[in-house]
Amino acid sequence: MKRLLHLFMLGLLGLTAGRVYAQQTPSKPDVLLICIDDLNDWVGCMGGHPQAITPNIDRLAKRGVLFTNAQCQSPVCLSSRASFMSGKLPSSTGVYLLGPGLRESPELKDVKTLPEFFADQGYQTMGSGKIFHGGANKETFQSYGPNANVGPVISKNQDKLNYKQGVALWDWGAYPATDEMTPDHQLADWAVEQIKASHDKPLFLAVGFNRPHVPMYAPQKWFDMQPPLDEILLPEVLDTDRDDLPDYGRRLTAGLVAPRHEWMVANNQWKKAVQAYLACITFVDAQVGRVLDALDASGRADDTIVILLSDHGFHLGEKQRWAKRTLWEESTRVPFIIAGPGIEPGRQCAQPAGLIDMYPTLVEMCGLNKPGHVLEGVSLLPQLKDVSAPHPPVVTTWWVGNHTLRGERYRYIRYADGSEELYDHQADPNEWNNLLFEPTPKASEYGPIVSEMRKYLPKVDYPALKSNIALDVAEEDRAFFNVQK
Repeated sequence: MKRLLHLFMLGLLGLTAGRVYAQQTPSKPDVLLICIDDLNDWVGCMGGHPQAITPNIDRLAKRGVLFTNAQCQSPVCLSSRASFMSGKLPSSTGVYLLGPGLRESPELKDVKTLPEFFADQGYQTMGSGKIFHGGANKETFQSYGPNANVGPVISKNQDKLNYKQGVALWDWGAYPATDEMTPDHQLADWAVEQIKASHDKPLFLAVGFNRPHVPMYAPQKWFDMQPPLDEILLPEVLDTDRDDLPDYGRRLTAGLVAPRHEWMVANNQWKKAVQAYLACITFVDAQVGRVLDALDASGRADDTIVILLSDHGFHLGEKQRWAKRTLWEESTRVPFIIAGPGIEPGRQCAQPAGLIDMYPTLVEMCGLNKPGHVLEGVSLLPQLKDVSAPHPPVVTTWWVGNHTLRGERYRYIRYADGSEELYDHQADPNEWNNLLFEPTPKASEYGPIVSEMRKYLPKVDYPALKSNIALDVAEEDRAFFNVQK
């Protein structure tokens, strides 16, 4: 009964916020969606790293609402993007990894993705860069620009800058020589051209930047803006952090492609990689700034909804782990900003929010008819109106049956074998103390919290679909398959 009342109140708040918003926003406003790959909370306005230089993302946050507790629905590129662009949870579609593709899931075959839905509603839809993952980019937009991939990449291991072994993508350092040689700079050029052009219809424009995704390359000038190596601040890491994890959780997160943390420390690469990540962030922030400058100069900024997000977070040593693909805060928490007409600027919302909420939020903000499929997120209009408005815990899923729920204070993780973790972010923001670790004598005290969290676990764990990615070239994926045996 309490949960029904809670959902009723959320719906009532949504209706009220929707009426207020409709009085303040133009009919069918333009939409600018900016996606950034692998960006965690190392953003000035989020306070994730004190040396992060992100003036343009910060100024966008001042123009709208920054969701400081936003969570992705999957800590891997394709799965996350398929989720927030379809409005469906990975556990409902079976799209958990870097494959299968968007249309290979029976549950997504006939679903209208966000650009397809907006096209049906009279919008001109244009995109470029990494919005989806793979072929779905060109398939779902009416017009698609340069398909910027993760490059440039130094393909031969002996030519890599710092991480000589492993796959070509894993490396870091100053490369190439100029901004103009990078796909992200070229992508910003394209986006600026589209914003400057005249359009007969309302515009849905999506721009997908690749950095700071590996390889963590940026021209030298962006490294020169960072502190020297001896002044680089490293993330806080507890050497015994993994000691209170379930065995299943340790194995599930033992990635094979990313470098081992022990290797990074022993080979004096930790500070180099952190500096490179910071340089890539400053570089991509500058490209965001170029796009925002063009929007401001177009005269349409007041009639444009701007959404900026990252597809998932990224570990840089925390829990002795690098990259994403975990159910902890570093991997699931993302920047998420919504700005535009009718939105009071300069506010922050600490309520949990999911990237999956973007689809229903845009539908309501733009006054559009609902799509033909069920959206599994909820509109964030209540939070855009009142940042203290409640939102239910948000789920993130990594492989079949492994879920984490993030509420306003607690993170709860439940693995497929039934093992669990619980973290109190008020007392333990680094998630160093698993409150459900067996030797903990007070674990039973958290029963009511766990019981409440479990109510929001997905009701369906869709079976894993056969991936079109060969496992011999995706070693990290193979590790997860092996865990299930």
